[in-house]
Amino acid sequence: MRAIVMKLLAVAAVVMSPLPTFAAETILMGTTGRGSAQQWPIFIAQQKGYFAENNLRVDLVAAQSSAAIVQQLTAGSVNLASGGLADPLRAIDKGAPVTLLRIETQIPPYTVYGKPAIKSLKDLKGKIISIGGVKDITRIYLERMMAPNGLKPNDYDLVFAGTAAARFAALASGAVDATILVPPFSFKAEGEGFTNLGALSDYVTDMPFTGYAANTAWAKSHKPALVAFLKGVAKGVDYFNDPSHRTESIDILVKESGADRADIEKSYDYYLKIKIFDRVGHVEGSQIKVLAEAMKSLGDLDGSTDVTRFVDPEIVELAKQVK
Repeated sequence: MRAIVMKLLAVAAVVMSPLPTFAAETILMGTTGRGSAQQWPIFIAQQKGYFAENNLRVDLVAAQSSAAIVQQLTAGSVNLASGGLADPLRAIDKGAPVTLLRIETQIPPYTVYGKPAIKSLKDLKGKIISIGGVKDITRIYLERMMAPNGLKPNDYDLVFAGTAAARFAALASGAVDATILVPPFSFKAEGEGFTNLGALSDYVTDMPFTGYAANTAWAKSHKPALVAFLKGVAKGVDYFNDPSHRTESIDILVKESGADRADIEKSYDYYLKIKIFDRVGHVEGSQIKVLAEAMKSLGDLDGSTDVTRFVDPEIVELAKQVK
């Protein structure tokens, strides 16, 4: 009887022991700077455990420009990249092992701000303007704003800074006459007395803003992780788009960015108003082609502007698993 009891206790110990835990899979994601409002749904998904519930961890790796991120993505140093779409399109056009995954933000929320003495975009003739880079998406955006105001690219001088924070710093220091900014830095510039010279949304309504790109080889061997990532982002977007979560959404970005709370509050209200985040962000059916054609007109793409060139069908199909 003693032997039987001991065996039963041993069996019970095995049955009641905790199940083995498995290390979460980690995705390395490159971003432009730290704490950008464009990654708001990712920060929410991290804080609310939407990635963790699918045994996924997303580590963000900051770089100084979208171009630098895509270089890391091409080399395989990061698995995913978040940022302007011009750089991954350019890399794919040159044969880089990169594919678009989804649209991150649908509408470019840029505004051009200038020194207080400058009152209009026309006044920027002969002035120094800071944008993201010589072939950055911000150059395309700026030229789309300048043309209706009678200014050609050789009518002003450009200097380059890859992040909105760096461009705002250049404006605040007086090193440049104007720059192109996204929230919360646009609201910060307004609060400090710089002139709002025009919102990009008044000029550009047919181009997506930012997106996610993947290293193709990594993506094909990590499809379950990508689906978990996409589902987590979708839940983050849903959370952001619910006005009842306004306070906590703002708390999350204040923590991630270190920016002034009042500026983050204005950013939240503005982003919600323009519906900047889509929960699925399908590349197919987006206006990527319009962006590609704009780049082609500048001599920035060699091949076709057909959207299918920029996606791997195996990878873009994963977004359709997000309901």
